[in-house]
Parts: sequence; C-alpha cells; structure tokens
Amino acid sequence: MYKLQIVLTIFKLLQKNKLLSISLGILVIFSLFLYLETLETYNAIEAISLWVRNYFGNFYLYLGLGCVLLLLAIAISPWGTYRLGHANERPAFKRLPWIAMLYSAGMGSGILLRAVQEPVFMQQNPPLSTGVSSEVIALEFTFYQWGFTAWAFYAIFALAIGYAVFHKNKTVATSSTFSSLFQKKENGFLTGIDLLTILTTIFGLVAALGLGASQIKGGLNHLFEADFSYLLIIALVIGIGILALVSALSGVEKGIKRISTFNIYVTIALLLFVFFQSDILLTLEQFAIGIYRYIIDFIPMSLALGKFDPGIEFLTDWTYYYWAFWLAWAPFTGIFIARISKGRTIRETIIGVLLIPSLGSFFWFTTFGQSAFDMISGWGSYSGEFDNVFTSIFVFFEAYPLTAFINSVVILLLVSFLVTSVDSAIYVLSMFTDKGKRNPSRKQRLLWGIILIIFSVGIVLLGHAKEDSDVLIAMQKLLIITSLPLSLFMVVMIGLWLRDLAIHKKE
Repeated sequence: MYKLQIVLTIFKLLQKNKLLSISLGILVIFSLFLYLETLETYNAIEAISLWVRNYFGNFYLYLGLGCVLLLLAIAISPWGTYRLGHANERPAFKRLPWIAMLYSAGMGSGILLRAVQEPVFMQQNPPLSTGVSSEVIALEFTFYQWGFTAWAFYAIFALAIGYAVFHKNKTVATSSTFSSLFQKKENGFLTGIDLLTILTTIFGLVAALGLGASQIKGGLNHLFEADFSYLLIIALVIGIGILALVSALSGVEKGIKRISTFNIYVTIALLLFVFFQSDILLTLEQFAIGIYRYIIDFIPMSLALGKFDPGIEFLTDWTYYYWAFWLAWAPFTGIFIARISKGRTIRETIIGVLLIPSLGSFFWFTTFGQSAFDMISGWGSYSGEFDNVFTSIFVFFEAYPLTAFINSVVILLLVSFLVTSVDSAIYVLSMFTDKGKRNPSRKQRLLWGIILIIFSVGIVLLGHAKEDSDVLIAMQKLLIITSLPLSLFMVVMIGLWLRDLAIHKKE
C-alpha cells in the first residue's frame, strides 16, 4: 500500500507540472540508452564532442574571458552598489558561512581530485613555453583552469538571477528560475530555458558525483591494496545520493550549511597539515610568482594567443573540458549562490565569489603542487607515481606521518563534499520544478534525489563502456556537448541583465 501511495504521488506531481514531466521524460529516455545501448551511446557522444570542439571550442574561450572582464567592470562601476534585495536589507548569512557554502557548492571534491595530479602533469608536460620554470608554468596554468573564469561563470548566473528575483520582482511571489529574467512568464520558450538549465545542471552534477565516487574507489583500492570493480562506484553513488537526499530534506540551515562549514574546516586543516611540513618560504614564493604570472598572462592565455596556445589536443582534454564543466555547474551553483547572497551588494558578491575562492584554490594547489615537485626532485626521477587522477593524492600522503588516518580523512572529506554538491543540486532542481519556490516541497526534493541517483549510475556505466575509457574520459566528451546550448543562452542572459541594470533606479 505504501509503495502504491508513492507511485500515485509521483504521478500527480508529473500530471500537474509540465516542466517536471518533460525533464524526467528526457532523463528516462537517455537513461535507457545508457543502460541498454551503452557502447553505441558512448560512440555517438564521442563523435558529437569532436564536432563541438572543432566549431565552438574558441567560443568557450571568448565567453570565459568576457565574463571575467565584465564582472570587474561592473564591480568598479556605480552598478556595484546595487543590492540583491531591499536597499537596507542585511545579508542572509554571515560572511564565513556564506563563503563556506559557496565554495563547497562551487568546487567541492574537485580540489581533492586534482590537488596533486594536475600540477604534476603540467610540470612534466608544460603546456606553454614562456621562459619561466616548469614549476611556475604548472602552477600558473592550474590557476588559470581553477581561477577567475570558473567563478565568473558562477557569479554571472548568481547575479543575474539574484537581481531578477530579489530586486526587479521583490514585491511579488517570484520564481527563482532563469525564465524570471524575461518579462512574460508562461510560454513554451521560457519553459525551454528552464528545461535547458535543469538538464545542464544534471549532467554537470552527475559528472562530479561519478568522478568523486571513482576517486573514493581509488583511495579504497590504495588503502586496502585491492582492485575493487566499478560496482563499488555504483554502490558509492547510491550511498552518497541517499545521504545528500537526507541533507536536502533537512533544508539549507540544518543540512547544507552545517555540512559546508564542516567541509571548510577539514579542508583548511588538511591544507595546513601539508603546508607546515613543506618548504614554507618556497611555497609562499611560488604562490606569489604564480599569481603574478597568472594575472599578467591572463588575457593571452584566455585567448590561446601565440606562445600561449597549448594546441588543440591539450585544449580539448583540459581547457574546453574545464570550461564546459564550470558552465554545467553554473546554473545550480549560481542559483544557490544567489539564494545565500540576498542582502549583499553586487560589488561585494563579485569580490566574494570571484576573488576569495580563487585565491583559496591557488594557495591549495601551490601547497600540494610544490610539495609534490619537491618529492619528485628528491626521488631524482619521475615514474608516473602521480599520473592516476583517482589515486594521486593517496600516493602523495604516503610521504607524510599518520598516512592511514590522513587518507581516511580524505575519503571522508570526499564523501562530505559530494553530499554538499548533490544536496545543493537537489534543492535547486526542486526550486525550478516547484514554480520557483525558494523553499521547494519535500516531495519535489525526494523525487529529484531518486532521479539523480538513477541517472548517475547510468553515467558510471557509460564511463566503462570501453576498456580504454573511464568516467573522466566519458565526462570530458559529454560535458563539452551538453554545455554548448547553455553557453549560447548565457550570452542572451548577460544582455538581459545589463539591460535591467541600465534602467535601474535606486530606491
């Protein structure tokens, strides 16, 4: 009887909600292909991703640079004083919890996935030849891929939706969706916009979940000296999805806020653990040099000009993929940041979202990267010890005391970051399909939690469709495709937001 009630409840939700029913219909159809025609689906994705790369790869680069420059211009302009909300409204959250929540939602487990592997890869395979050391190039390019551009995508979405909801329509019951940027509310075009953001969000989220679960499996393989099958990844995806659902059902204050704060404290503790056992002066020096080089080289790197062009193969495997990943995360991260940024000025939001998390990421990668460089220098040669993206950080901590304990903490932090990302996505997806309510119904959150788990399992299967493939390779190809429509819509969204700012009248 209880199962029948659940089925009837879901049926009623779908019957009354066109956006929800269309979204789930598309996901169910795609999931069937993932489960039943896995190899054929993988081959089709591979072919389409090459087409997107050839014709739209540079567009991703131009869009990223444009977003950064636009935000900096707005921050120093009079528009920067406009507030997301009433003129004298106080911020919804204090500064530290605010930063903790936006950073956990925006980066999460990725900083653990790439902490060692990416700087070392860049050092061993320098993408540029600019006359500086390979270590500086490695840090500079890692900063580029984790820095201002990623957070600019998030900030653009956050400010556009935040302005539309908290200022333009603040006197009425409004929708926290991207259709609220437009004047008319009910037509197929606007439903298509929200549908696009929902689907892009889901692809980005399940990619992060699949990659994070794969890294947890890599850590468990390393700790137990075993070779668990990909079935463990599926079990981890399901377990993390259930934990995230419980957190999302608890709400922002009880669930998401507490876990995000826990993530930040543990991450800082892990960072300091490595930092104080490293060459502190050298790390600080490399941090400063890396930031300096990153800033002065930012524009030519962003446009891949001349000696700053790493080549199409590198751009496809790294920059295009990263930009697509950040774009895929931008809708749900942006809406979540907008929700927790109510009461802050546009200038403060830009500084908080664009600069503070970027600097934190830079220091993180410098500390882990430089320590790994020192290890390799001490070994005298490098034999690919940090090549595996899923196990590199666990290999890294073998050189430190309390290895088993620290690696266990890393696994716990991975789980916690993933739970935070998934529960934020569940919450935002529910806002979209529950008429934009800022506190969506528990039924909506429950339904999206279940759907995300089912779809994530399908993505894990896709990542093992070929013997020479894994979840990372599959996601690189898929996200380059799925982020393209959203990137095109982003141009329109920016235009609408600037139009509204231009006609804004201070209260």
